[in-house]
Amino acid sequence: MLIGAWLATGDNEPMRWSQLRLDDPRPDEVLVRVHATGICHTDVIYSDGSRPAPFPLVAGHEGAGVVEAVGAEVQGVSVGDHVVMSFGSCGSCRACQAGRPSYCVEFRRINTGFGGRADGTPQLTTTAGTAVTGGFFGQSSFSSHVLTRVRNLVVIDEDVPLSIAAPLACGVQTGAGAVLNALQVQAGATVAVFGAGSVGLSAIMAAVLAGAACVVAVDPLARRRELAVALGASVALHPGDAGQLRDLVPDGFDFAVDTSGRPEMIRVATAATHSTGTVGLIASGGAGVDLSLPLRDLVVGRQLRGIVEGDSLPQVFIPYLLEQWRQGRFRIDALISRFPAAELPAAIAAMHDGTVVKPVLVFADEHQ
Repeated sequence: MLIGAWLATGDNEPMRWSQLRLDDPRPDEVLVRVHATGICHTDVIYSDGSRPAPFPLVAGHEGAGVVEAVGAEVQGVSVGDHVVMSFGSCGSCRACQAGRPSYCVEFRRINTGFGGRADGTPQLTTTAGTAVTGGFFGQSSFSSHVLTRVRNLVVIDEDVPLSIAAPLACGVQTGAGAVLNALQVQAGATVAVFGAGSVGLSAIMAAVLAGAACVVAVDPLARRRELAVALGASVALHPGDAGQLRDLVPDGFDFAVDTSGRPEMIRVATAATHSTGTVGLIASGGAGVDLSLPLRDLVVGRQLRGIVEGDSLPQVFIPYLLEQWRQGRFRIDALISRFPAAELPAAIAAMHDGTVVKPVLVFADEHQ
C-alpha cells in the first residue's frame, strides 16, 4: 500500500515528506494506522546522521493509532483496537521471561540495530523500488501507517486521546518508570532530578505521585524550572546553583535521577546523595562519553543504577500511567504540544530551542 512518511536520506538534508510503499503484513505482523507520534531526541540523532544508520530510513518510536489489519498468527490484538506502540523485545531471553523486556538481550538489534525482518526483506520501499530502512523500535512511526508486532503493542481504551497516549511509548514511561519501577521511590523520600525535559518532568511527576517529601529539579531553562514547580517539584535550580542541593537536604538525597547524560551533572548528582543513596542513569550521553567518579564516593555505599525504558513492562505500566492521568495525578497533557504531521521540522526546532517539552505529531483528526 502507498503511505506517507518522513524520509531521512543521510545527505545532511532535512527529513522530507515522501510517498512510500508499505508491504502487506506477514503472519506475525500488525498494520497500524498512526494517528499521533511523539518526537524524541533519539529520532533526531538517527535521522540526521549523528549516530550511524542505514539510509534512507524512517524514524519515530512513540506511535499511537488504530489497528487496521492483523496477520494470521497474531493473537491478543484485533482490527479496530486503539494501541500505543512501545519498544520491541524478543520474548524468549531470560530478561523477557522475567517480565523485564527493556533488558532484552536483543534490545539493540530489535530497536536501534535496524535488524528488520529475519529474511532481510524490507517493509518499506520507495515508489521506484529502493529499499527503505523501517521498523525503527519496531515501528517507524513518522509515517501514516506502520507494520509492527504484538510485543510492541499496548491496547488502550478508545476514549483516551491518542496524542496523549503516544509519548508514554518511550519518554514518559522512561522517566516515570525510573522512579516508580527501578528506584521504587517511597513516600517521604527525597529525590533530585537532573534535566527537566519530558523524561525528567515525568520522573518529577512520578516522585510526587509516590509521595516524595522533597523533589528538586535541576535544569538550565527557566521555563522548564517553572513547569517543574507547577507539576509538584519542591524547588527548581539552575545547574549553576546545584551547590545548594546539600543546603536543601543536608544529609543528602535518597535518590538522584540523571536525564542529561552529562558527566559533570552525574558527578553533582552523586555528590548530592547520602552515603547509601542511589543515582539512576537514564541517558547514555552518546558514543565516546566517559564517566569518572572518585572511588570514595562509591565505596561508602552509594549505588549507580543504569535504567532502560523505565524498567517497565509497557502492557502493564502504560495503562497504569493513563489511569493516573485520568485521575488528575499524572499530568501528561502539561508536557505535550501538538503539531500537524506536515510540521515535523518546526516541531523539532521547537524541541531543540526549548519552546516545547514534548512535541507530538498528529496525523489524523479523530481520537485526538
